[in-house]
Amino acid sequence: MFAAHMLLTSPLIVQAEHYETAGNTGDHHEETGKDEHDHSNDWFPENGLERSLYTLLADVLTSIGFAVLLTGVMAVRNRNVDWRRGMIWGLCGFAAFFVAPSLGMAPELPGMQSGVLQDRQVWWLVTVALTGAGLAALFFGKGMMLKAAGVVAILMPHVIGAPEHHAIGNVPAALAAEFVVATFVSSGLFWLLLGGLTGWLHNRFEHFSVHTKEYQDE
Repeated sequence: MFAAHMLLTSPLIVQAEHYETAGNTGDHHEETGKDEHDHSNDWFPENGLERSLYTLLADVLTSIGFAVLLTGVMAVRNRNVDWRRGMIWGLCGFAAFFVAPSLGMAPELPGMQSGVLQDRQVWWLVTVALTGAGLAALFFGKGMMLKAAGVVAILMPHVIGAPEHHAIGNVPAALAAEFVVATFVSSGLFWLLLGGLTGWLHNRFEHFSVHTKEYQDE
């Protein structure tokens, strides 16, 4: 994930920050007679090694969190999972955590202000939860009624619609579109790799546990 970020998304974010800085500078000159916030005390990681290390730390912690979640669901399901089935699990995670929310709220670069953050966060969480529940009903549900309920759950956030927002900022549309594609590719690769490795390790652990139990019984 870190390699994908360094190659695909981070350069685009750095470009967008230049537009964001330019826009903030213009707004600063236009807002006369108003209370101004002193940005001199705001902290940001320096470009270069410091920023890369913070990105690496964030990616590692995020990956551990999703891996624990994925492993937990596999364990609860209690079915044999290899790397191939693990990749299918990964694709489901990709659909729930990235694709479904992106249909209503595309990934945004710095400098793209659009809508109330809290409303957007609530819609994102609801969409992820309903998409995950819907996929579980489709794959594991018995009976057409339960599968139909899964389809309804997946479609519901999009029928209701994401919070209304209008992107405001100086970031060019082409740069924003490139960022959407870059995040789609990097997230897709991440979930495929995470699912495949998790399935493979889960399978290895199960075989190890079986052999250990047989040895203890002997």
